[in-house]
Amino acid sequence: MLTGFRVLDITQIVAGPTCTRILAEMGAEVVKLELAPFGDRTRVGGLRSRKPEHKRCSQSTYFVQHNHSKKSLALNLKDNKARELVLKMIPQFDVLVENFSPGVMDRFGLGYDVLKTINPRLVMCSISLAGQKGVLASKPGYDYVAQAYAGITDLIGDAEGSPALITMAIGDASTGVAAAMAIGFALLHRERTGEGQYLETSLLDTYFNMHEVAVPRVSLRQGYEPTRTGSQHPDGGPTGIFRCGDGTYLTLATLPHQWEQVALALGRDDLLTDPRFATAALRRDNNDQLKEIVESWLATFASRDAAIEALERQRIPCAPVLTLREAMNHPHLRERGVVRAVRDPYLGEFQIPGPAARFSAWEYPSSLKADLLGEHNEQVLKAFAGLEDAEIDALYAEGVLVRDRLLEPNAVPTAEAEVSR
Repeated sequence: MLTGFRVLDITQIVAGPTCTRILAEMGAEVVKLELAPFGDRTRVGGLRSRKPEHKRCSQSTYFVQHNHSKKSLALNLKDNKARELVLKMIPQFDVLVENFSPGVMDRFGLGYDVLKTINPRLVMCSISLAGQKGVLASKPGYDYVAQAYAGITDLIGDAEGSPALITMAIGDASTGVAAAMAIGFALLHRERTGEGQYLETSLLDTYFNMHEVAVPRVSLRQGYEPTRTGSQHPDGGPTGIFRCGDGTYLTLATLPHQWEQVALALGRDDLLTDPRFATAALRRDNNDQLKEIVESWLATFASRDAAIEALERQRIPCAPVLTLREAMNHPHLRERGVVRAVRDPYLGEFQIPGPAARFSAWEYPSSLKADLLGEHNEQVLKAFAGLEDAEIDALYAEGVLVRDRLLEPNAVPTAEAEVSR
């Protein structure tokens, strides 16, 4: 889909790498510029090989998940020679993605105002915590900080307890998707006009957009503040998490028009004339009593599956609350490739999430590979900067260019690894 487009990726951790990984899986040639001496910070995260010969190997499961299908170029950007190389390569690229703190690219001499004079067709995207401008722009932080500023964290957790943390990188991943979407639109604009442009996305903006209904309510209702409701949706339903008779949990997700179906599934016609539940607003106000009724009904079943079967006979949206391992083993996710296997020569075979979109005119690669640190240094610098072998050797000697020690001459041969857990 994006074959023929070239992307220079100067990002790390999750949000930026998610964006560029999506572009890579869509066929773009992505060169990941990693900062010397250690590269992307996720190279020291996740699981790593326990083989003695791989002691300092730069590969990790965390890095592979977010950076497969890219070429690694490892440069010391604090060195003027490295920055000159980037400027020399810029005319060869269609897209540049970076997620430094605002102002860092300008201090490197690689801001958009500079780059667009070299390549007016360049689409540059900056990803940050809170945007390039504003009172929070210079604040350091990651996903959880954006959650808190967006009013998300305050709404997660039990009503009588403290706020809870969302422990998945929802904001990071979603911001990466938003950035990839924006880049696709900007490339379409460029195809029509010939013009490149500068884009920005932020974790805070992305998180704030996840409030699907509460923002207008707060805006219009004086004194109204949404509150934590624990396992139950604040608008009632019944919608939320309910305990089954066997000690497991299931999720119900019903809308007001499905109330009659709920009563029918529970065998409780009396609920339809119960004044406590006569309207959606009343069901919301009496959510606790409704939860007790549903859980009492669920307790009559020997298993969660039996309860789900009874609910689904009335077409009531519901699901078992699965552990991550159970979700990974679910046949539906496996059939669709949502759970995807990667075989790495240093880490062995393991599973990662697969792509979230499907296309009738594009097939994703059947096998995946992630580079060691600096694995494509020579190829990239020869192709895009026109360097010769002697020039590249000099950059290694000066510390401008680095690579994984397993890529050094006379390095230990690759072997299947036992992974530390």
